[in-house]
Amino acid sequence: MTDDELKAFEQVGLDFQIKGSRLLIVDDDSDHVNQLENLLKAEGFTNYTSTLDPEQGLTMVFSDEPDLILLDLHLPDITGANFLKHLRADPNRFPFLPVLIMTDDTSHETRRHALASGANDILVKPFDAIEVLLRVQNLLEVKRLNHKIEKHSEELEVLVGIRTAELEHTRLEVLERLAIAAEYRDDDTRDHTRRVGHSASLMAQAMGLTPFEVDTLRRASPLHDLGKIGVPDSVLLKPGRLTEEEFEIIKTHSKIGAEILEGSEYHLLEMAKDIAIAHHEKFDGTGYPNGLKGEAIPLPARIVSVADVFDALTHERCYKPAWPLEDAVTEIVSQSGKQFDPNVVEAFVKLAEQHRVVI
Repeated sequence: MTDDELKAFEQVGLDFQIKGSRLLIVDDDSDHVNQLENLLKAEGFTNYTSTLDPEQGLTMVFSDEPDLILLDLHLPDITGANFLKHLRADPNRFPFLPVLIMTDDTSHETRRHALASGANDILVKPFDAIEVLLRVQNLLEVKRLNHKIEKHSEELEVLVGIRTAELEHTRLEVLERLAIAAEYRDDDTRDHTRRVGHSASLMAQAMGLTPFEVDTLRRASPLHDLGKIGVPDSVLLKPGRLTEEEFEIIKTHSKIGAEILEGSEYHLLEMAKDIAIAHHEKFDGTGYPNGLKGEAIPLPARIVSVADVFDALTHERCYKPAWPLEDAVTEIVSQSGKQFDPNVVEAFVKLAEQHRVVI
């Protein structure tokens, strides 16, 4: 098919679309109505209706939703201006419904009033057949283009939604892999971060946090030990007891992790930063790095503190064997009000009693 043939084919389709548009004529003069209907029929329009009653016309608009209204300005009971007022009362109801006003009043004031009331164009009686058809086709073409733009906007909105979801998924995957990279150095299974995240989310849920906060905590918790990437292997992987100097080096991981995560406007990373720097703080104020006490410690960090210690107790490390589950639960309970927030411990105990702790 040549370009000219393609254009001709597209024009035939466009003409068919326009000629099949739903038209509504509202005019109390039956002669004018008949004249318009004969004109439209001769031009090939196939889907038009009319009424001499403006009240019925309004009902037809809301029930049939025409593509174009040809409206007489001087109607009994309801003037054309009042008809338009009812029609345009809710701009969201008919956002692209063109109205062609018909009138024998050629004054500038009448024209301005009609356009200000919501008319899209004005047709002066007596009608010129060519002018009627041109104005009708122009308004229908404008409506078609508006619909096309609206549809395109909806498609773009869907596409933006898909791309945003893909970006969010990628961002979360990068964070997960970053957490695994940090944990890889001292956890051969690399499951510690996953378990801590799961345990923390279960406790948060038991404490009544919102689903959004629970999910954010689940994703932020695995980054709690991100600062380990700044701790030398000789200290991090040392079997047996650390010297006081070595322990001071270990303690720097909380600040290192917070510095890496600091400065983001992303809520998840903000929470991850709070957890990284405060998950070794203790409820009684004897923790590090800042000696925070009680509720001065961010709640996510208080939750992760319990999850982190419980997981460390119940799994083998290079410097210790795994503890039995019962002993680990007993240890957590014994530190309520000391190392841990009593409310978090209470939630943890409920999970343990329901056999929902993560091991």
